[in-house]
Amino acid sequence: MVDATAIDGLVDDARARSNVARLAAAQALTGANAAVIFATGSIIGAQLAPDLSLATVPISMYVVGLAAGTLPTGAIARRYGRRASFMIGAGCGAFTGLLGALAILYGSFELFCVATFLGGLYGAVSQSYRFAAADGASAAYRPKAVSWVMAGGVFAGVLGPQLVQWTMDVWQPYLFAFSYLVQAAVALIAMAVLWSVDAPKPQPADFAGGRPLLEIVRQPRFIAAAMCGAIAYPMMNLVMTSAPLAMQMCGLPISDSNFGLQWHIVAMYAPSFFTGSLIAKFGAPRVVALGLALEAAGASIGLMGITAPHFWATLFVIGVGWNFAFVGASALVLETHQPSEKNKVQAFNDFVVFGMMALGSFGSGQLLANYGWATVNMTVFPPVLLGLIVLAITGWSRKRVAAAAAAVPDRGI
Repeated sequence: MVDATAIDGLVDDARARSNVARLAAAQALTGANAAVIFATGSIIGAQLAPDLSLATVPISMYVVGLAAGTLPTGAIARRYGRRASFMIGAGCGAFTGLLGALAILYGSFELFCVATFLGGLYGAVSQSYRFAAADGASAAYRPKAVSWVMAGGVFAGVLGPQLVQWTMDVWQPYLFAFSYLVQAAVALIAMAVLWSVDAPKPQPADFAGGRPLLEIVRQPRFIAAAMCGAIAYPMMNLVMTSAPLAMQMCGLPISDSNFGLQWHIVAMYAPSFFTGSLIAKFGAPRVVALGLALEAAGASIGLMGITAPHFWATLFVIGVGWNFAFVGASALVLETHQPSEKNKVQAFNDFVVFGMMALGSFGSGQLLANYGWATVNMTVFPPVLLGLIVLAITGWSRKRVAAAAAAVPDRGI
């Protein structure tokens, strides 16, 4: 007799695989938009801001948009379906490009900050792609679905910085203005791709029986997942945000910073081709721990010198570390909730991660301008150590509970 449950699982995984291909393509296009902001944001900020210490504020506004968009993204997806949130996000991406170009043409620092904030809202929606890929998939396939969607970012690493390189001088003397117009066009292409994702509007029955959010987020495993995500992403962002401006301050050309950022983004997403398999083999906590350790290793390289290869190596190693830590933490989140609870739990997790990222982002410009590139790198070490300690305590506690349960004699009849 054929197991009907197994057949249903195969059907669901086939649907998930189809969605993964589309979401990976959308990840590449959306990531290219983000790459334009990170490659140019601090440089444009230095040109438009009244003070150099405010140069990274546009990127900080992007991060604020990330944090501000997470909970609304979950609420919209819960009520109207994920596709509705995808369309709204891509629309924000298109406006990012249009307003960014206008801000450069008119020399408006404030308008440029509005543009990058909208880019953050777009980025917040794109963070849900990895969770959308796992919708309806079997437990065995979920980590791979998350990982493969993240792998789409490899193409963002190639497309985004090259887009900047090809277009930054088109409208002289307005550096990067045409880059933002092209960014708007890329967002519209992403909108078309996202429209084809199979994400039906949820039914009221889909949310029946879910636990209160407070009960879910008090689980030690969720706390560890959210905390590690809230360390891995902000620390990577701190270095990535500061690096282009630091390279310019060290007299290195924009082409060098574009090259470094390109390989940083490739390093962020290329491991996703096998991160899911590593999680399946070794468990998410070990992969997260490896990622955090690599972030610390990247910061150590940053302390060794200020030549272009030092910057490139720092960005590359921290990118790989971010992938292991963030994808692993995302897989941990999927273990903490039931299907009926997914939207609120996933949105809350991202709110925690990007809320912490936003708080730290505003200090990055001050940190670089007032204390230098070395201090930026040294800031990475304490949070990483905290994350490793939390993972160790959570793992020890889990083993202790399992051992206690195994020691209880079986009283069944």
